[in-house]
Amino acid sequence: MISTRGRYALRVMADLAEQDTERFVPLKEIAKRQEISEKYLEAIVRTLVREGFLKGLSGKGGGYRLTRGPEEYTVGEILELTEGTLAVVACLERGARVCARKQICRTLPMWERFNGMVRDFFFGITLADLL
Repeated sequence: MISTRGRYALRVMADLAEQDTERFVPLKEIAKRQEISEKYLEAIVRTLVREGFLKGLSGKGGGYRLTRGPEEYTVGEILELTEGTLAVVACLERGARVCARKQICRTLPMWERFNGMVRDFFFGITLADLL
């Protein structure tokens, strides 16, 4: 399940994609348009800035803007950044220990196929597509 944090990160990124991408947009404006607490958004944009998805500028005329064009961000990468993983089961998470039952697991092929569908879906949608 995608958390509120992941959903709000997508809303922030889509909101910024709709704006003049050269202008720094104050967080207060984003929070108002998206009807999300500014305080809650601060933690989300901090992560997005730290990972290079957004550029932040402090002071008068400050705010946030995308570091790339909307067509260069996928929903999948934004969700993975905020959610940690999109793996549908723990054994398919990146870096997971190899399960002792892997060779005999009857359900693993199903989970791998479903996991692939989820990844293909979210990584096949860009911010530009959402607009």
